[in-house]
Amino acid sequence: MIDIDRILTEKEISEDNIQRSLRPRTFKEYIGQQKLKEKMSIFIQAAQSRNEAMDHILLYGPPGLGKTTLAGVIATEMGVNLKITTGPVLEKAGDLAAILTSLEENDILFIDEIHRLNTSVEEILYPAMEDGELDILIGKGPSARSIRIELPKFTLIGATTKAGQLSTPLRDRFGVTHKMEYYNIEELKEILVRGVSILGISAEPDGIEEIAMRSRGTPRIANRLLKRARDYAEIKGKGILNKKSVKGVLDLLGIDEEGLDELDRGILKSIIINYNGGPVGIETLSLLLGEDKRTLEEVYEPYLVKIGFIKRTQRGRVVTLLGYNHLGLQENFEKDNVKLF
Repeated sequence: MIDIDRILTEKEISEDNIQRSLRPRTFKEYIGQQKLKEKMSIFIQAAQSRNEAMDHILLYGPPGLGKTTLAGVIATEMGVNLKITTGPVLEKAGDLAAILTSLEENDILFIDEIHRLNTSVEEILYPAMEDGELDILIGKGPSARSIRIELPKFTLIGATTKAGQLSTPLRDRFGVTHKMEYYNIEELKEILVRGVSILGISAEPDGIEEIAMRSRGTPRIANRLLKRARDYAEIKGKGILNKKSVKGVLDLLGIDEEGLDELDRGILKSIIINYNGGPVGIETLSLLLGEDKRTLEEVYEPYLVKIGFIKRTQRGRVVTLLGYNHLGLQENFEKDNVKLF
C-alpha cells in the first residue's frame, strides 16, 4: 500500500489543478531530456509534412521523469487528441478495443505501465500497431467468427518502469525507444523557477537550489516539494521561500541532503542491521519493511542504485560503503566486510 502523504510515491493519486498547471505543454516549456526532444521534434515535423501519424514510441525509466507529460507535449505539437490509460486498467481485450475504435485520425494513445498488460489484451495490439486493423471475435463456440475492423492511423506511446518485462513481440513493434534519464541540478532549478513563476511564489535562489538538490533528479518530486515549501514559507517564513524555510520543511518531512526519506533510510538500515549489509532478496526486504515489492523495485531502488548506496547482485541487494557512510555506520561496514586471509 502506498502512503499518499509520502513525498515519494509511485504515482500522483489525484492530480489537482495546481499540479496540472505545472505540466509543460510544448517543447519550448519542456525542460531537460534534450536528446529526446531533438529526436521527437524531427519525427513530429516529418510526420506533419507527410500528414501521417508518428511511429509508435516506447519510453522507459523510473517514475516521475515526465513520460506522461511528454506524451501530452507530443500531442500538442502534433495538434491531435491524446487518450490516456494504464496497463492494469485494460483487463479485457474489449476494453482496449473500445478505446482503439474511438480514436480519430493521427490521434495518440498513451498506455502507462504497459508492461502490465494482460496477454489477451496485448495480442490485439499487434495487428493494430502493425497493420492498423483490429480483429474481433464475435460469438462463442463453433458459430464464433472473426471480423476485421480498419482503424484510423494512430500513434501508441507506451511508458514503463520495467522495459525488460515487455514481451519481445510487443517491444519490436515500437519504432522509437528511449530511456528517460534523471535530471541534473541545473535542469531541476529551471523547472522550479518556472513553477515559482506559475504559482506566484516569492523565492530566493538558495531556496530553489536546496529543493533541486533534494529532489532525487525527478521533476515530479521537485514540483511536489515546491508546493510543500510554499506552504511552510507562508506560515513559518514570512512568505519567502529561501534556504532556511526550505530546510525547515524538508527536515520536517524527513528528507535528507541526498533526497532520501524515511523508507529509503529504512531500506538501508534493514539490510545493514538484519543482514550485515546483504545480500538480501527483494521479497524478503518487502516482507521486512511491510512495503509492496513493486514499489521498492520501481520507485525506491533505482535511485539508491544510481547514487551508489545499493548494488544489485545475483544473490540480492547489498549496501555499499557509501550507504554505510550516509547513515554514519562506517564501523559496521568494516565489521560486515572482514576478509579472512
